[in-house]
Amino acid sequence: MKLTAALARRMRLLAGEVAKFGAVGAIAFVVDLGGFSLLRYGFDHHGPLEHKPLTARTISVVVATVVAYVGNRHWTWRDRERRALHHEYALFFVLNSAALVLNLAILAFVNYILDLHDPVSNVIANLVGIGLGTLIRFWSYRRFVFRTPVAVREADGSDPRVSSAA
Repeated sequence: MKLTAALARRMRLLAGEVAKFGAVGAIAFVVDLGGFSLLRYGFDHHGPLEHKPLTARTISVVVATVVAYVGNRHWTWRDRERRALHHEYALFFVLNSAALVLNLAILAFVNYILDLHDPVSNVIANLVGIGLGTLIRFWSYRRFVFRTPVAVREADGSDPRVSSAA
């Protein structure tokens, strides 16, 4: 019975985190894709970085990363233990960089290998990259950046960041 209650508690906690992470991610998504589209295509299909899709993507991801950090730190995982801001943000940024490299690889493949430069192809490439990056980000933020308070880990002898299914 104790195991069932503990599992139910963990599932509720995880569901709440996923919902908040998703809401923050939706806002960062709008900043990211909107920023990319404005930089690449502007309002008249001639944005300031029209011929530089990877530069436009990098800038939009960096801005979205700041938005995501603030949202996740101050809402999604506000109850998690904190480190020095520079350390926590650096780790957050490094983990986002890994997801960015994956996204840029997909975007480069679409633009330079498949030779597709239209907005629809670029949006689809970005959506695939964002989807894969989201999975990486949720797991890594929860595991490495916004850690469970030590008191919680010691109280029940487990680490709720680690799935029992793994």
